[in-house]
Amino acid sequence: MPELPEMENYKLLLNQYILGKTVTDVQINRVKSINVPPEDFIRKVKLHKITYIERRAKHLLFYLDNGNILLLHLMLGGWMYYGGAADKPKRTVQVQLSFGDHHLYFIGLRLGYLHIHDVKRTAEVLSELGPEPLSNEFTMEVFQTLIKMKHTKLKSVLLDQNFLSGIGNRYSDEICYEAKILPMRGLDQLEKDEVIMLYKSIKEVLKTAINNGGYMEHPFFKGDTLTGGYEALLNVHGREGEICKRCGSIIQMENISSRKTYYCKGCQI
Repeated sequence: MPELPEMENYKLLLNQYILGKTVTDVQINRVKSINVPPEDFIRKVKLHKITYIERRAKHLLFYLDNGNILLLHLMLGGWMYYGGAADKPKRTVQVQLSFGDHHLYFIGLRLGYLHIHDVKRTAEVLSELGPEPLSNEFTMEVFQTLIKMKHTKLKSVLLDQNFLSGIGNRYSDEICYEAKILPMRGLDQLEKDEVIMLYKSIKEVLKTAINNGGYMEHPFFKGDTLTGGYEALLNVHGREGEICKRCGSIIQMENISSRKTYYCKGCQI
């Protein structure tokens, strides 16, 4: 599932390619991917301009000039592609937004969605999300306060979108590795210096992932060489049985909170 870095990468690219452009056509191939009747969705989107694109947690928000917002969550298996008809991936497209002779294809939205809401309803949908880990408001003091409210495993807390928004299975493993802390440790077991290291690791891992295009398998446009670049930089996630780059131990995997969790016992304590 795309996490904060992947959605931030998409946001940056979308701002380059469709910001300020008018949606010239809309195609709905899967009604379940939207939240209103297709004719209503098309009426509210077609011939309206994209005025602003924002990311919140794992969501993208496309602001339209009529006051409506397209709220995207790709969920498991979802991705986007932008290009001309000749570049269209050979995959089933659930929703398509056209901008003249170029199109934004939403693919793999079997669990994901592209909903349209007004500003008030959008705020309600996102109201329970925790702080954005890369925002200026997410300070060490805020983090320490949040941690005091939790007494569960580190892995479980990092996955909790009400605790901290945007971090999922993959980056929770990488953050724990960067901080040299085992993901099954309880938050109430962490020493002060470990909390500081964890805070720094959250920001460092997410920023590095964004700068390297996240881990998405598919490029966003023809010739896109950035998207997916972080996959080669993963230290533990998906590397069970391989040698740790830092200490030479064997990377292990176990289920924590019903998620496959990867770590190194050699250098995480």
